Amino acid sequence: MHPSPWLLRFAPLLPPQARVLDLACGAGRHANWLCQKGFSVTAVDRDGAALAQVDPRAERLQLDLEGGPWPLGGRRFDAVLVTNYLWRPRLPELLACVGDWYLHETFALGQEQLGRPRNPDFLLRPGELLALCQAAQLHVLAYEDGVVNGARIQRIAARRQPGALPL
Repeated sequence: MHPSPWLLRFAPLLPPQARVLDLACGAGRHANWLCQKGFSVTAVDRDGAALAQVDPRAERLQLDLEGGPWPLGGRRFDAVLVTNYLWRPRLPELLACVGDWYLHETFALGQEQLGRPRNPDFLLRPGELLALCQAAQLHVLAYEDGVVNGARIQRIAARRQPGALPL
């Protein structure tokens, strides 16, 4: 699979050799592309078989993000990338990992009428990513909410304001 156009749009703005967290990376469609471009990638997923497909240049971490203590405490990344994944209880801890860029793209309410996922626990509410970034004092550079390639999604690109500390 090809990388998301959202990632491709913002990747040129990342500093060379940036440290990028690809959370819930699956088989690594983004992690592999980022490694090929020279970024330092930490790829996280709970599925070991999927992680085995991630470029060996990446730091590959098989972690359960939804149970137990937050496994990435104290770590900061130049960019945090999340695609097709939402686990609200971890969002504050995830945002604390954002050193500069936050790129998130996932399903939103309305998707249940188009296909999977249908569970509202995994669908963003209207404006939810915007409110999340504002609460974390991130500056929103781009935001979209609509149907893309037959799926209802929200996506955001935000940056930590210079001098702002993670909450």
